Formats: sequence, C-alpha cells, structure tokens
Amino acid sequence: MLGLAVILLGLSIFLFWQGAITHSKVMLFSGGVSALVMLVISAGFMAIEPNNSQVLVLFGEYVGTVKDSGFYWANPFFTKKNITLRANNMDTEPIKVNDKHGNPIMIGAVLVWRVKDTFKANFGVDNYHSFVETQSEAAIRKLAGTFAYDNFEHETDEITLRSNSTEVSDLLELEVSERLAIAGIEVIETRLSHLAYSTEIAGAMLQRQQATAIIAARSKIVEGAVGMVEMALEALSKNGVVHLDEDRKAAMVSNLMVVLCSERAASPVLNTGSLY
Repeated sequence: MLGLAVILLGLSIFLFWQGAITHSKVMLFSGGVSALVMLVISAGFMAIEPNNSQVLVLFGEYVGTVKDSGFYWANPFFTKKNITLRANNMDTEPIKVNDKHGNPIMIGAVLVWRVKDTFKANFGVDNYHSFVETQSEAAIRKLAGTFAYDNFEHETDEITLRSNSTEVSDLLELEVSERLAIAGIEVIETRLSHLAYSTEIAGAMLQRQQATAIIAARSKIVEGAVGMVEMALEALSKNGVVHLDEDRKAAMVSNLMVVLCSERAASPVLNTGSLY
C-alpha cells in the first residue's frame, strides 16, 4: 500500500503537469482523482511504538486492537484510538478517613497499574484514567475503615495499619484489582505512602504513645528492682551480715525500692544517732 501511494502521488503529479501543458481538463481531473485516492490510502498508515496499541473501530463496531510495534496499514475508514500499555504510577493525595475505632487519620497510597484489556478500557468505562483515580480512593477509604491505626488497648486486633504494612498493602492491592477489573486494568503493586493521625488528634495520640512507653519502661524498672531487693535480703540473711526483724526488713525494702525506682539519684541522709 505504501508503494501504491507513492505511484499514485507520482501519477497525480505527472497528470497535473501534462494537463497544465496541454490544457487538458481530462488530465487535470484524472490527476485530482489520483491525488484524492492517494490521500485516502495514506490515511490508513499507522506507526505503533513498543508498549502501545491502536484500537480500531469501523462505523461504531469494534474491529480489533493492534498491539505489536511496527508500521501498518489498515482500512482508511477505521477510527483509530491510541491506548498505551506502559505501566503508570499514581501517587494519591493523603485523604482524611476514620479507622476501625473512629479515629481520624490521614492515609495515602502509591498505585502502579497498566492497561491489560484495551476493549474494556475503551468501551467498559467512560474515562479509565478518572476511573482508576476514583476507585483507588474508594478502596483506600474502605481499607482504612476496616482496620485500626494501632493496637494500644485493642491488643486483640490481628492486623493494624501501622504494624502490618505488608499485609495491608496486599489487601489494598486485592481490593483495587477487583474494582478496576471492569476497566481492564491490571494492578502491578500498591503501597501505603502516607499514614498519620489527623492534626486535631495528633498531639493527644503522641501523648498516649509516650504514656504507653513510659508505663512499659516503669514496669521493667519495678520488676528489676523487686528482683534486686530479693537478692539483697537473701544474701544478707545467708551470709549472716546482719539480722533484721520484720520491721527493719520492711524499712530496708522501702528504701531500696525508692533508690532503685527513682528517676533521680538518691540523696542519702546520715543518722548519727540510734534508731532505738
């Protein structure tokens, strides 16, 4: 067809030239017809780059899709629409949603997708780019409402958004894939890109996390102090260093616990007299 188009182009030039010289209307008309046919044929040429495709439609009827890269010719009356098959990266803006326990959080995700079925992408939805954005946001909202941000006192929760990022990303990928199947979209990967408490409760939640950490640390300190006091009393009794009655043991235990559990260094008070 490319050779025929070149021949028709040369023929039309020749006929126009001869018609201009001889003032022949027949040759001028024949040259015009040759040029018109050449233009119609040229409309059928198309070049397809790697990972691109052309969807062909003839008078409203789907004919097929050309996915192989190269230079082609098709029916000039085909309507051609280019659809890329390359991977697309979409970074959603963080949105405010409520987690499982009603806490407002900010969450965002990164989605890697590409068109797998060109027929569904072109005819299944009105605009597949807009469809991907809307359905991805809907999937993120649903996921955030299914799980808690973190455990805290809800330690029976098996999966949380902060502690189980891999499991949450896998579930998000599954949810997005199901929603985008109608548009012929293949989801390659999804990952949470942003996760934080909303600004109105961020300060309170930070204090809550700090309090949890302090309680855990103090529990360890008290547990260690009790063990050290037991060891001290046992060693004193075993070695016969001093014999203590119950009142003196209680006083010693109290003093040791204060020294070991205090956040500041102990300031000893020296008693120059006798306790009794």
